[in-house]
Amino acid sequence: MSITKDLRIQLLPEDVPKRFYNLQADLKKPLEPALNPGTMKPATEEDFAPLFCKEIIKQEFSTSRYMDIPEEIREGFIKLNRPSYLQRATGLERALKTPAKIYFKREDMSPLGSHKGNSALAQAYYNAQAGIHTLTTETGAGQWGTALAMVSNLFDIDCTVFMVRGSYDQKPLRKTIMHTYGAKVYASPSAQTEYGKRMLKEHPETTGSLGMAISEACEVAAKDEGTKYALGSVMNHVLIHQSVIGQEVVEQMKIGEIDPDYMIACVGGGSNFGGFCFPAMKEKMNGKLHCEFVAVEPKSTPSMTKGEFRYDFGDTAGTTPLMMMYTLGHEFVPSAIHAGGLRYHGMAPMVSAAYDQKLCTAVSYDQTETFEAGLMFARTEGIIPAPESTHAIKAAVDLALEAKKNNEEKTIVFNLSGHGLLDLYGYEQYMNGALASSAYDPNHY
Repeated sequence: MSITKDLRIQLLPEDVPKRFYNLQADLKKPLEPALNPGTMKPATEEDFAPLFCKEIIKQEFSTSRYMDIPEEIREGFIKLNRPSYLQRATGLERALKTPAKIYFKREDMSPLGSHKGNSALAQAYYNAQAGIHTLTTETGAGQWGTALAMVSNLFDIDCTVFMVRGSYDQKPLRKTIMHTYGAKVYASPSAQTEYGKRMLKEHPETTGSLGMAISEACEVAAKDEGTKYALGSVMNHVLIHQSVIGQEVVEQMKIGEIDPDYMIACVGGGSNFGGFCFPAMKEKMNGKLHCEFVAVEPKSTPSMTKGEFRYDFGDTAGTTPLMMMYTLGHEFVPSAIHAGGLRYHGMAPMVSAAYDQKLCTAVSYDQTETFEAGLMFARTEGIIPAPESTHAIKAAVDLALEAKKNNEEKTIVFNLSGHGLLDLYGYEQYMNGALASSAYDPNHY
């Protein structure tokens, strides 16, 4: 077996991006402003002050193309294994017998297990600079909660995590990791907040949702000036932080002389897809790339493929500013799936705008299909992917098989957003034929 020069493309630590990229500067038309739910007028920076520190709010409202990354954050990125590899999936290619070339970005190699550390580190840094002593947050499958719990220690900040009850029960070792890092972890909805108590009373059997967990975390943050809320996805500043992934990919593709036909990432709230694809979208707008960008979501929560593009709340309680996004409705509670990080009722305003402006396409898959693709990837590449990441793998497999059918030498690049070593129960269910279908149910609660 020959080893090609593009088997693995690695940048040096000094190549970690020095600036964050903001797609807003290059959209065909500007984002619609967030709205104050009381006045229905454009939200101001003051409207976000109970939840976020000043620097985070400044980034949220910024339309600048680039923002300098403080050196302390860049050093933290290096500790989190930035820059990450761009690797060729030769084993998967052989198994599929496809003429397509398949590459994947290795966000799974972070000690935190996923891409979530990029924004967690930045948010913890900016809040520490503002003198904040506690961060509250939500987490779906646990990747974001794990990341924030760990990096909070680096800045001597306490961390409280509200974990969606469905994942809290499915993934007990995620709680252990967050506890190891010193965080407090509660199943959401919980008895720790007024909103949580109300949900438990009205829906005692609910599996919870990211929207509910966000409501609880926001309630706690709003009651204490020294406590702020840290969000794992959706909002502009999170996608801006995650742009380090895509900036690295653009450079690696230049080094490897890789001209992609497709760039793919799973999408729940939007941080993974936006971080991976937005810098390359800029290259396409400048005529330097000619690829298609594919967002892959679960059939249980198809906010882009079945949702409406309209104003909606970011949380279930209806306390956040209203945002223009693709949404299934803020009261929608998806059925429990193993890809808990994708169970969000809406889509990031920036990803929604990109989809509305035809800068990307979207597809959805049942979790039985994605686990099949994940198992194939594990057996051909030796890497067990997170259930979220298997969605991107499934789309890559389908496109590679299409290239085989048409005898076309396509090039596919996707983001492996995290590993699945704490998601083995889902793989066991799939291999035993016990994994449930995850069809969209608009009436589920």
